[in-house]
Amino acid sequence: MIDRAVPAPTPAQTAHPAEDSAPARPDSASVTTDVDLASLAASLRGWGRALGFDEIRIADVDLRHAEAGLLAWLQAGYHGDMDYMANHGAKRARPHELVPGTVRAIVARMPYLPAQGPDDWRRHELARLGDPATAVISLYARGRDYHKVLRNRLQQLAARIETAIGPFGYRVFTDSAPVMEVALASQGGLGWRGKHTLLLDRDGGSMFFLGEILVDIPLPADPAEAPHCGNCRRCIDICPTGAILEPFRLDARRCISYLTIEHKGAIPEALRAPMGNRVYGCDDCQLACPWNKFAHRATLPDFDVRNGFDAPDMAELFGWTEAEFNQRLEGSPIRRIGHERWLRNLAVGLGNSLRAASASDPALAQRIRAALLARRDAATPLVREHIDWALAQDIAG
Repeated sequence: MIDRAVPAPTPAQTAHPAEDSAPARPDSASVTTDVDLASLAASLRGWGRALGFDEIRIADVDLRHAEAGLLAWLQAGYHGDMDYMANHGAKRARPHELVPGTVRAIVARMPYLPAQGPDDWRRHELARLGDPATAVISLYARGRDYHKVLRNRLQQLAARIETAIGPFGYRVFTDSAPVMEVALASQGGLGWRGKHTLLLDRDGGSMFFLGEILVDIPLPADPAEAPHCGNCRRCIDICPTGAILEPFRLDARRCISYLTIEHKGAIPEALRAPMGNRVYGCDDCQLACPWNKFAHRATLPDFDVRNGFDAPDMAELFGWTEAEFNQRLEGSPIRRIGHERWLRNLAVGLGNSLRAASASDPALAQRIRAALLARRDAATPLVREHIDWALAQDIAG
């Protein structure tokens, strides 16, 4: 997806280096002597499309121009408590140090906008933000965990290349190691970095995941794409918490995606009301972006909506036991945050919904109160703090 490594990470970015593929690296000179590299580059685009990727490009891996911005972002503390972002430092801008011998990156994108849904999906999603009975879950998280899907498909693409040219050195990545995905993707012409820090494309918007294969094959690199945001600032203006401080600079500590997914402690009280009914991630900046009228629908069934997450009842979700949470969310990216943070997020959403419903929908307000009170006494201290805050939002009580 969606990498905000500079100035911020993707909503679900975590470090899982053990999950990446790292085959033995042969002598690259012996691999490329008799290979038509231009033909190989053209062929792998077709192979990628057959695997569900809508675009494949080749990027040069020299990212020295991005190091200063990365280090300044980290020094400002915008990464919050995502310590893994700082642990790797400038190595994120040096793919050749991460995987010695790397000279190119095959950069790929895969659309995740669910195949089924209203034509005017952006308007539909924005309208749901005003429904106090419904929990809003980011579009990318409504289906299967993208890490597994993309990693498997990239591995298949690497195997197809190996069939064509013989063994070569490579390593597959999907939001799982210190790789500056947006920087590599934009350098290879998959799109440009938008003012919200996500990758944008004129023909595909931003509703896609990103993945890479670092290779030791000197494939012809594609040119970067020029930015096309112009004077538009809709993504900045719509951000509920003001997390996009200025074009291309995002303070993850204020981002709802960070707060609901990466942040482990209590959600700062000043940011709870702006969260509204967003309980896992936030799509607002993408919903506002005009380029997303061109967003592609997913072609893989993996990203079809599960668990009714296109319009889930918030009080019902709050009633899930830990066993139900783990069973229902098997294979979902949401399971990574654990049951406690799931309840924390829902408690905030219920508090905001209670504030709205207590003035206009007494029956819904009563159902929310009952759901909060039913879980309060047995809740962990973290969850109870947010339940108490939620109950305090009852303007009728």
